[in-house]
Amino acid sequence: MRIGLISFHSFYQPGGVKRHVLGLHKEFKRRGIYSKIIAPRRKWSEDYGKDVILLGTSFPLSFSGSQADFDINFNPLAIERVLKKEKFDVLHFHNFGFPSAYQILEKSEALNILTFHANISGSKFFKRFPSLLYVFNRLAQWKIDGVIGVAPLNIKVFKKYTGPKAVITNGIDLDEFNSKVPKLEKFINDKINILFVGRIEERKGLIYLLKAYKILSKKFSHLRLYVVGEGELKEKCQDYIRKNNLKEIYFEGQIIGKKLVSYYRSCDIFVSPAIFGESFGLVLLEAMACGAPVVAFANEGYKAFLKDKRGGKFLAQNRSYQDLAKKIEILIKNKKMRKEMSKWGIEEAQNYSWSKIADRVLDFYQLCLKERGKRETGDEFFLDKILNKIYNQDVRDVINWLKKLR
Repeated sequence: MRIGLISFHSFYQPGGVKRHVLGLHKEFKRRGIYSKIIAPRRKWSEDYGKDVILLGTSFPLSFSGSQADFDINFNPLAIERVLKKEKFDVLHFHNFGFPSAYQILEKSEALNILTFHANISGSKFFKRFPSLLYVFNRLAQWKIDGVIGVAPLNIKVFKKYTGPKAVITNGIDLDEFNSKVPKLEKFINDKINILFVGRIEERKGLIYLLKAYKILSKKFSHLRLYVVGEGELKEKCQDYIRKNNLKEIYFEGQIIGKKLVSYYRSCDIFVSPAIFGESFGLVLLEAMACGAPVVAFANEGYKAFLKDKRGGKFLAQNRSYQDLAKKIEILIKNKKMRKEMSKWGIEEAQNYSWSKIADRVLDFYQLCLKERGKRETGDEFFLDKILNKIYNQDVRDVINWLKKLR
């Protein structure tokens, strides 16, 4: 079997979809399955080795309080060359980058699988333009042979889709994320170290953690907060820290790989104050695997991940920094509880190994292969009517438009 894993998110920056695709690719290769990653290029200097095919161009966009990618292939012949050379049996799309996904689907003769990671059900954009969800379903119906959601809320988007559907969660590389990784020396002292990992943007909610930290720092003198990540709201958050004279807060910048694992491993409490747009909670899972007790806001995705689990009691009321402070305070004051939650997190993370997730994905491929051709597909004429405006525009006009968005 020859599998192409397609990301419509640039690999130039870290992100949950990127980690998911890399994890699945690594597990496929471990099993001797031929696997290549296809991702759009954002910088000409990008080079991720022979296993990553750079195809198309990604333009960063600010969308719903986060950063998204607008992907397009200015040279459709490049798609044909890649597909002809690689002869993929399965093209596994991760999210649906427009119009690039349509361009690839149009040329694909493989089994087409879509894993949907995004939580768009609460998006202001889609609430304003609900008809786009209908179009999205028709695009899937046209040529997608099976849809996977990393959480139940992702599947809800595909109400009109009649093909096979399944919930298969994110996975984690337990060889990389585990409690055996050495701690960072600067964390080893009498301080309680709190950790935030994520983009510094509206959706990830760092400002709420800073407000909670302000409350806690008045009660406890032995706290320290490490912020790992970069983003457009970094300066605003730093201004808040200065105006409120908050101490012992350190911005570590963007950290990936083994060093990031060391941060997870070293903290006493991991906090993810994301307020919306989360489908699953990969950062929570990574922290848990490393033995960090986790506290988070009860957004839709985090609730689905921790529902009916022990960690659910450390979900704070969404957007309430006061409640977030209360949940963190429980762990600050109770060392025994921190140890118990650390042990629980390590055990829970074992259920999400890439070995187990890959088994489910491969089984789903086989199911979709059996069901292929049994269902009614979408109307190509309908799609042409929707999309012809994009493909009838002069490419120079498209480029100029994209430049304005940057």
